[in-house]
Amino acid sequence: MTVEALLRLFETSSLLTIIGTIFLINLALTIGEVILDLVTHKERRWKDTAANCAIFVVGQVLEGTVFASIGIIGLLPVYWLIPWEIPMTWWTWVLAFIAADFTYYWLHRMEHEHRILWASHSVHHSSEDYNLTVGFRLSWVEGLFEWIFLIPMILLGFNPFQAVIGLILVAQYQHWVHTEQIRKLGWLDDVFNTPSVHRVHHGSNRKYLDKNYGGVLIIWDKLFGTFQREEDEVIYGLTENIDSNNPVTINFIEYRNVLRDMRKCRTWGDRLRICFGRLSWRPAYFKPDDA
Repeated sequence: MTVEALLRLFETSSLLTIIGTIFLINLALTIGEVILDLVTHKERRWKDTAANCAIFVVGQVLEGTVFASIGIIGLLPVYWLIPWEIPMTWWTWVLAFIAADFTYYWLHRMEHEHRILWASHSVHHSSEDYNLTVGFRLSWVEGLFEWIFLIPMILLGFNPFQAVIGLILVAQYQHWVHTEQIRKLGWLDDVFNTPSVHRVHHGSNRKYLDKNYGGVLIIWDKLFGTFQREEDEVIYGLTENIDSNNPVTINFIEYRNVLRDMRKCRTWGDRLRICFGRLSWRPAYFKPDDA
């Protein structure tokens, strides 16, 4: 496939209409849940909801700029270098979706395990509520680097269009799971990412930390030992909450914390480990209140 034909797909493919339709359905579900909570007087932090909506609007504006093209620009050189290509048929789309879901598992897991990645992903976890607006509470800068995790799919032979669309579909699927309105779903909770499964992922309870990374299929968590069923009541938010509804603070406070800790380090090795290492690592010479 020529590069021109590939880029044309991003402008004319009917899959974009499907994605747009899913987006509108997710938006309608979110508005419906807000109305339901108002009618039933369900407890909700309304300033938190407003912050989620503001973050969403800014994110959509950014997606309409060069941000939306960064991933394609980054993947194209890899695509040019690979002499083989998987043809686009219905069954390779199934494979692409599964590959994108597997990719998302590891992308998501690494965002929880490495501090510089957590600095952006923590935005999504910083709400102490759990409702569909939290599905819109996404980092403004994740799009700058998440495409890197799609490189293995390109190396396998999937073209950038299949890889990007596959990941978008995985992300779109997950919106509906951010709700307390749907309880447990039986055997579906053992196969798919469902509201019950994902509530666990958003829990700050010790037994729930770093569990259930799957996007659509939860079998990856069972395969790699990160699955946890919903048992105790879930406490949402971070282990140390940020106590702010300012969208800018929500998006960048953890980057500030990383820089603060790097300035306290005595060596460049420690600075690099603070930035790229595990979330909990601190040099031995840090004071207890720095940990």
